[in-house]
Amino acid sequence: MIKNKLTKYILIQNLNENNIKNIKKLTNIKIIYNNEVFNDISLTECKKIKHFCKINKIQFYIINNYKIALRVKADGIFLSAHNKKLNFNEFVYNKFHIIGSAHNQIEYYFKNKQKCQIIILSPIFFNPKYSKNKILGPTKFNLMSLQWSTNLCAMGGINYKNIKLVNLTKAKSIAFQRLIEEEEEEEEEK
Repeated sequence: MIKNKLTKYILIQNLNENNIKNIKKLTNIKIIYNNEVFNDISLTECKKIKHFCKINKIQFYIINNYKIALRVKADGIFLSAHNKKLNFNEFVYNKFHIIGSAHNQIEYYFKNKQKCQIIILSPIFFNPKYSKNKILGPTKFNLMSLQWSTNLCAMGGINYKNIKLVNLTKAKSIAFQRLIEEEEEEEEEK
């Protein structure tokens, strides 16, 4: 099982019964509404997820769309590595958090300019989205982030077989999408 001290960022595209059941089994979680199409973010789905988060005292973030994040009173925004906007100061208030995603040193420095409090470094393990030569692994993850002063989060290919390896890194949190589905499959096998 996942260590309780790790903060868990769960990326979801919609809230269904399976997601709710598996989310409620975890502790110390935060939800990121992750829609692949930037302009196609469903305000109805955002409000539904925000309501679920409020009831369960879970922080809620929206990917790349600060206007909707402010409109639904999200706790913050998740800036993907592709998001290159710099001016978020006019939209940010004290309790609004900015999380950024980086895959290399250049993107890390750019996320620092965007004033990200947490940087998600990925991919730490193999997943179908990236080729094998882009995988960091725990050693390269630590070497790349050696001089980084920001709080780090590991993402990419995290499953129950390799979750313990994350504890070998400087990461204080993990981010995942497929792990919720995997947990359900693992329970069915038992």
